[in-house]
Amino acid sequence: MATIQLVKPTKEHEAAMLDYLQEHRSLGEHELHGASLLEKMESYDAWLQHLSDLSDESTVGENWVQATTFLAVEENDQRVVGILDVRHYLNEVLLNYGGHIGYGVRPSERRKGYASQILCLALDYCKTLNLEKVMVACEKSNLASAKTIQKNGGFLTREFIHSDGKAVQIYWITLTNKN
Repeated sequence: MATIQLVKPTKEHEAAMLDYLQEHRSLGEHELHGASLLEKMESYDAWLQHLSDLSDESTVGENWVQATTFLAVEENDQRVVGILDVRHYLNEVLLNYGGHIGYGVRPSERRKGYASQILCLALDYCKTLNLEKVMVACEKSNLASAKTIQKNGGFLTREFIHSDGKAVQIYWITLTNKN
């Protein structure tokens, strides 16, 4: 497994991100976790504008919170292997379902340890936001995600059935120098 770094999306990443999106769609995955609605935007430029709006507290839209989105990029070849969204605080919706961190891994790169690296780097970033603990949610059926969260210090606090009928698990991770 290669080492990854987190980088903020720019115009230069457009082709790589459209390829990332297409790989998910080709497998019937139409919702990208941690991608701040990339899959629903009319264009890559519209997505970059959306991310810019989310990064500034004064331009965050209603029902959204200030957030930072990163691409998880292999250090050697700069390939995008995943994506990550860190919400700086929680509103009522996020507190009940979404959490501070959303992340996803490119389908062809799953089961290679990238999710754990991404979450670990996300936790490091959360420390820079002076967060003391963070909430992460996953579908109960997603055992790989649950194991990743637990490996990074996640403590299961509750489960519920979402409006789509799927069971969701809510984990909290206390941030320490060990994460």
